[in-house]
Amino acid sequence: MYTPAHSYNPGASAYTKMGQESGAMSASPHQLITMLFDGAKTAITMARHHMENKEIAAKGQAISKAINIVDNGLKASLDAGAGGQEGAELIANLSALYDYIAQRLIYANLRNDPALLDEADRLLDNISSAWREIDPNKTRLAPEASVVTSTARFSIGA
Repeated sequence: MYTPAHSYNPGASAYTKMGQESGAMSASPHQLITMLFDGAKTAITMARHHMENKEIAAKGQAISKAINIVDNGLKASLDAGAGGQEGAELIANLSALYDYIAQRLIYANLRNDPALLDEADRLLDNISSAWREIDPNKTRLAPEASVVTSTARFSIGA
């Protein structure tokens, strides 16, 4: 939840920052990228809030944070050498998409346009969703187990 600047608590802020830093230090590379997606989404949400409340400086800071995460986090983490020719094509497409998202965020700031924030947010959600699906630590049900589960669910209600 958003807390106004006048109720800022430096002790709580330091505690939160320490928790985030220790979480990042123990996170896998996959989890780090997930954290970047979450941070960008939070920054866009804050930008939208500041835009609605006509808090121009805070809106600009939030959008700058989102752009920084996209450019210096998500885009910078792309590995052009991974996956051979197909991987290089995917990386090029993702890089161009990240450029487009950053551009949408810049225009949202300049034009004070929440629809552009929404577009950037939707695009990041789509990429984030795909990223979360390929989590190597995600537990996957064996095909037989998912059939049994869905069958049991239907037989209980019958």
